[in-house]
Amino acid sequence: MQHTDWLLTKSERANEDTVLDDSHPGEAAWSEGNLVRPLIHGATYFAELHERLEATRPGDLVLFTDWQGDADERLTGEPGSEVVEVLARADERGVDVRGLIWRSHMEMLNFSASENRLLGRQLQARGAEALLDMRVRTGGSHHQKLLVIRHKGHPERDVAYVGGIDLCHSRRDDAEHHGDPQALEMAQEYGHTPPWHDVQAAITGPAVFDVETVFRERWEDPTGLTRHPVYWTQDKILRMDMHPDPLPAQAPPPPSPEGGTQIVQLLRTYPNLRHGRDYPFARGGERSVARGYSKAISRAEKLIYVEDQYLWGQHVGGVFTQALRDNPDLHVIAVVPLFTDQSGFTARTPQLLGRQRAMQQMAEAAPDRVAIYGVENHEGTPVYVHAKVCVMDDVWATIGSDNFNRRSWTHDSELSAVVVDPSADDHSPYARRLRLNLAAEHLDRTVDDDSLLEVMADCVEAPGMFAAYAETARRLDAWHEGGRVGERPPGRLRRLRQPELGRLERAAATPLYLLLHDPDGRPKPLKEQGGF
Repeated sequence: MQHTDWLLTKSERANEDTVLDDSHPGEAAWSEGNLVRPLIHGATYFAELHERLEATRPGDLVLFTDWQGDADERLTGEPGSEVVEVLARADERGVDVRGLIWRSHMEMLNFSASENRLLGRQLQARGAEALLDMRVRTGGSHHQKLLVIRHKGHPERDVAYVGGIDLCHSRRDDAEHHGDPQALEMAQEYGHTPPWHDVQAAITGPAVFDVETVFRERWEDPTGLTRHPVYWTQDKILRMDMHPDPLPAQAPPPPSPEGGTQIVQLLRTYPNLRHGRDYPFARGGERSVARGYSKAISRAEKLIYVEDQYLWGQHVGGVFTQALRDNPDLHVIAVVPLFTDQSGFTARTPQLLGRQRAMQQMAEAAPDRVAIYGVENHEGTPVYVHAKVCVMDDVWATIGSDNFNRRSWTHDSELSAVVVDPSADDHSPYARRLRLNLAAEHLDRTVDDDSLLEVMADCVEAPGMFAAYAETARRLDAWHEGGRVGERPPGRLRRLRQPELGRLERAAATPLYLLLHDPDGRPKPLKEQGGF
């Protein structure tokens, strides 16, 4: 099997309206010759982003999208490194800075409308063109988190970032997981500075052109930024920019960097918006996230490793269940939050219902080959897992904004970067190293590039990884259950059991789960067929 057999073809993307794959030959829906670096933790990403943005010069181009943005979030922790300052300074010295910030819902619903609007207003006041984009389904969001830097006259320096990390509070955490000092308020289990686990991919090579194309398709959408009369009026009163200026002509794809052997495919979700009348680049929506994951899962034979914010529902659980039944050697390991980000019945119980549905299906199919964990720091505070990472058989690996739930697969805008690396015969060095680096942190093992395979030798194969996670969690769980007496065992993993919800709880939570937490953005015929 070739590495590209894991990827979607143009036909399988099933979106005739997009220009995303126009530069790729034949049925290829991917670019070759790239170099992708996983940036584990928000502090790692923010530090690199700060350095790269500060190095931009007149004539360069910076494009970004954001689900949640805080103008005062410090990329390095130092004064002057605030998101608004770094982006505005770049624009003031002649860089063309463009942004699409999701307008968001009200704070009373645990969203960030005021902060997102503030970031947009402050950037516009400094000359950057950052627009509030509400071209979404009712209750939906623009969830893509990308940033592209194109350098005038120096395409070899071009870079794109894709993943789960927003330019906002709580994201600047590191491997110690003591949280971002500029913290968001979360459920009490996470404390005053909630620990945060996240990942972003840094892409160099031709795929930068593709990420830029994703931004351009949204920017050039002629549909108004909002149809809501109150929002429209508010923007008029505040004199907000509501009309995107034309972008400069798109430069050719950057050259392949030294060591660039990786194939990158971008997967996206766009919903069926206003019965297919909107999104000229995705009439009726695009569900290549769902299609790409489903195709890859059906090919996995040894190990599917997931780090995800949610892992909900029967649709997602069913994809795993079929793979587990078809492949008796397949193991599934998932790392998810120990607790939901917000407490209370309307926030927590519907999410536990979604988790229960997925876990129950997988457990029934293969109880001895599925294990789900949460993570805590060394002080025993739960770490909120916000990463969206999946590695299958050390061949197919993705970092993106999408979660394993129906909302991400059908309803909100999402973007994920899949990487396969044909430089090895039986696996992708990128995928294996990503998985083992993540595992090393959770198992409390110190590694570097040279020692990774040696230190993590017991986790290279699926049964060994499965056993190492299970034993680490067993020891830590026993230490907690025994009153935390004696030295704390190494590791950060806690075993997650299937949520127990009573019949009345399930009945009350189901409408909230289906309508608010995990809605369906597919056209009616697809809903009836049960496909994507």
